[in-house]
Amino acid sequence: MRRVYLDYAAASPVDPRVMEEMLPYFTEKYGNPSSVYSLGFEANSAVEEARERVANLIGAEAREIIFTSTGTESINLALKGMAQKRKSDGNHVVTSSIEHPAALSAVDELERVGFSVSRLPVDDSAIVDVDKVRDAITDKTILISVMSANNEVGAIQPVREIGDIAREKGIPFHTDAVAAAGKIPIDVTKDNIDLLSLSSQDLYGPKGVAALYVRKGTSIVPLLHGGRQERKLRPGTESVPLIVGMGKAAEIAAQEMGVESERLSKMRDQLVKGLTSTVKECHLNGRLEKRLPNNANLRLSYIEGESIVLNLDMKGIQAATGSACTSETLEPSHVLTAMGIPPEHAHGSIAFTLGRWTKGDDIDYVIETLPPIVKELRAISPMVPEGWTD
Repeated sequence: MRRVYLDYAAASPVDPRVMEEMLPYFTEKYGNPSSVYSLGFEANSAVEEARERVANLIGAEAREIIFTSTGTESINLALKGMAQKRKSDGNHVVTSSIEHPAALSAVDELERVGFSVSRLPVDDSAIVDVDKVRDAITDKTILISVMSANNEVGAIQPVREIGDIAREKGIPFHTDAVAAAGKIPIDVTKDNIDLLSLSSQDLYGPKGVAALYVRKGTSIVPLLHGGRQERKLRPGTESVPLIVGMGKAAEIAAQEMGVESERLSKMRDQLVKGLTSTVKECHLNGRLEKRLPNNANLRLSYIEGESIVLNLDMKGIQAATGSACTSETLEPSHVLTAMGIPPEHAHGSIAFTLGRWTKGDDIDYVIETLPPIVKELRAISPMVPEGWTD
């Protein structure tokens, strides 16, 4: 059966160029980076080269990059680490209502132990209002955290404007850039970002490694305690092969981002136009502008997104309904409901995320395959209004 993979937001294959660079560090170059002999020096040099490559992707300095295991860990380290560091200065955190579950769960935990959290609303395109960020700040605010782009609907946030406000008020600013890094340009200096989370697997690197940018002069409390690795902010022996892979993935992303983003956005637009023009009551969630180039999140009225995904899978097409990190819950997407989409319509949403190996004929195949599936599902759906004609 033909396979068309359009769920790159959930997982992506490792780029062969990345794999090639990683392999020697599993077998021949297996030294511990902390060891004081040649095999250890070789491993340490590889880690530092990877640190430089990751830093270059976001306009940072190499020493400002801390390697972690996942994007979730990087987000938790940033939010909890900064909140604990500054708790004597205040107890208020500003974030948005559409953050990744890793960030929302972290601020929930901060709230449980006595911090106050403002979760800002978004408009119907899932974009945070900059004025609401400014209005939410109090004399107790110790951290602002707003994602660079939403992982579900691809909405790109006004990070630079928020960073300007944070810098003006003297408040540290964190952004979750897991979904955005490698897809849109990021400059931590120009954007006044103090803490930034990113993940290897979203860059076509290996799973199990991620990074946190910590601006020079910014201080946070570690979550783990142990050795002196990663400036004592993330102790434990570094996974050299995975870190090398993330470094190579970041280097490729920096080199190819412009051309790749243009290629993906054209196919995304083709997909959106092809489906919304041929399927009745098929709408794009959010707007096409200010959107990640690979994201097409659509809602189809009167049917369930899970049924659509299962039927597409039988035709060899992999897509998602809701966030990959929350797909096991029966609740509608918190992002779609925050946009004002009623639960019954949010349940009928499906997310296509394109990637490095998506081709134009893959998009043609989806446009050809989805309409008959929708028609069949609506024919048996109890949600279809009386007198409906498809």
